[in-house]
Amino acid sequence: MIATVRWLRKQLAGIVALTLVAGLFLVSRLPESSAAEVDELASGYGFTPMSIAMPSGFPQQEIREVNQDYTDIDAWISSVGAGIAMNDLDGDGLANDLCITDPRIDQVVVTPTPGARADRYPPFALRNAPLPMNDVMAPMGCAPGDFNEDGFMDLLVYYWGRTPIVHLAEPEAGSLTAASYLPTELVPTAAGSQYTGPQWNSNAVAVADFDGDGHVDIYLGNYFPHGPVLDPKVSGGVAMNDSLSNASNGGEDYFFRWTGATEGPVPEVRFERLDDVLPTDLSKGWVLGSSANDVDGDQLPELYLAQDHGRDAMLHNRSTPGTIKFEPVLGASSPMLPKSKRMGADSFKGMAVDWGDLDRNGLYDLFVSNITTSFGIQESNYQFMATPESRSEMRARLQSGEAPWEDRSTDDGTAWSGWAWDVKMGDFNNSGDLAIAQTNGFVKGEVNRWPQLQELATANDLVVHDPSWWPHVRAGDDLAGSQRLHFFARKPDGGYVNIAGRLGLDVPVPTRGIATGDADGDGRIDLAVARQWDQPAFYHNEAPDAGAFLGLKLSHDDTPGAPGSPVVGAQVTVTTPDGRTLIDRVDGGGGHSGKRSSDVHIGLGDVTAPVTVVLEWRDRSGRMHDQELQLTPGWHSLRLGSRAEER
Repeated sequence: MIATVRWLRKQLAGIVALTLVAGLFLVSRLPESSAAEVDELASGYGFTPMSIAMPSGFPQQEIREVNQDYTDIDAWISSVGAGIAMNDLDGDGLANDLCITDPRIDQVVVTPTPGARADRYPPFALRNAPLPMNDVMAPMGCAPGDFNEDGFMDLLVYYWGRTPIVHLAEPEAGSLTAASYLPTELVPTAAGSQYTGPQWNSNAVAVADFDGDGHVDIYLGNYFPHGPVLDPKVSGGVAMNDSLSNASNGGEDYFFRWTGATEGPVPEVRFERLDDVLPTDLSKGWVLGSSANDVDGDQLPELYLAQDHGRDAMLHNRSTPGTIKFEPVLGASSPMLPKSKRMGADSFKGMAVDWGDLDRNGLYDLFVSNITTSFGIQESNYQFMATPESRSEMRARLQSGEAPWEDRSTDDGTAWSGWAWDVKMGDFNNSGDLAIAQTNGFVKGEVNRWPQLQELATANDLVVHDPSWWPHVRAGDDLAGSQRLHFFARKPDGGYVNIAGRLGLDVPVPTRGIATGDADGDGRIDLAVARQWDQPAFYHNEAPDAGAFLGLKLSHDDTPGAPGSPVVGAQVTVTTPDGRTLIDRVDGGGGHSGKRSSDVHIGLGDVTAPVTVVLEWRDRSGRMHDQELQLTPGWHSLRLGSRAEER
């Protein structure tokens, strides 16, 4: 007996440690739902997969050629670039046009959504001529927006290997074809047939009126340092991140402030490049996603940067017309809060971000994708929930330097999903609750490379910037290659459960960008997904017994005779007859490589009576306006100037 007691005393530290680990596991593991509960949730949703028409005749590839220093990790370097955006490009009043960046052909494709009216025009690839190009660049994403303010949607395309191109819509060109767009440099460069300008490697874009002057500006986030990432004839001039948790040697980020535009047969748009808006350590982070939204009610959008290799940034907008200025804010610290869970001080692998009011308290929450693979790299997603009681309290706490959000992903069942990428929140069955759609997966192959990647994850930061220290990831290697898209639906008693498998959304193919919008005007949000090295997919929303909805197309009043220029950043607050508060905004475009439509969509549940709607916006002169309306459920188109007028 005495010997046993002595033995137990010697093992006490280990017993306590095991008990603590077991306790933490029980506390932190995902809440479990019964099959019946999952089936019940899934019964309220429905999606039908449909094939997206793509143009033929382009050479196909399965992996990119890269800088010689990256040869042994060429599959890793080739793991991004599948993007998708959904919007109304032809002016027919529906978000039934797609802009797709397809790595298989390294082209930017405009194509109609499948289904009704898919025969409006054949799919086509954008033309860049007469702008200079070369064979060591690739498109990474496409962001629709009316950049020259003529009432027609243009396309901003960003690249690895060159500066972005704005394809300005030419309405006089007739039906939607490659000739409908005039390519224009965002950054003026030397003329000629071969591109010799800066080799930016861009992966993130957010479009918003950052300085409050009434015109949209552009944030452009670069990933790799400027250099020849995709040039197989070159050895050198490139690097990897200098840390896996706090890297600041990436490509420099830029803001572009709108300064003027012209419309007509030869449209133009002009932006002033701003190089010093962000501190250097944030500007040179390894950004993969960004999203802008006004969270405190001053009609100046805040900006969240999802930084791969650590330290995301929450930026409070302190701008004035003509001057873009942000201040980084940090989540409150406490002895029980790990640094990795503190907003703005984390060390996780930020991949994408989206805004939405998950708990329907009238304040915006955030969802941030990270790498969350069990027995791989298990961090967690962030479900950052706003803690203030009002927008005024939110504003005061942001002004004091605090980011008042708390991560509740573990409690709500959204912490772990896989090697996560783009994320979009939306009310896909008009129940009044948001669901969360999230892409997953990295490199698909046959040889498991997780053990080697785990070794790298524990390596010294002094060596990881050198590509030769990285594990081989080439064609045929696999890292999270069969991970599947997730669709988190809200449970009646709170929390979320992934029902993608029940909905037929969990195809084992790496996915990247997500775009959402109502393609056929039936009031249900459809889903479009870009797949890395595979055919993009469109999922038509056929949710049974979907609730009522309020759909708003909000455009400036200065483009008579044109489809209209979206009032990017306009805020919508709906109060239902039973007292619920529901919010949304005109999103200018953000996330990873997916861009939602600029329509506002708010699910109303079983509401059939008119609802109270408060609109807040800036006109073209930058003046702020607000107006209260009574609107019936369904679609409404309004022109916003000094007042809102339905058309």
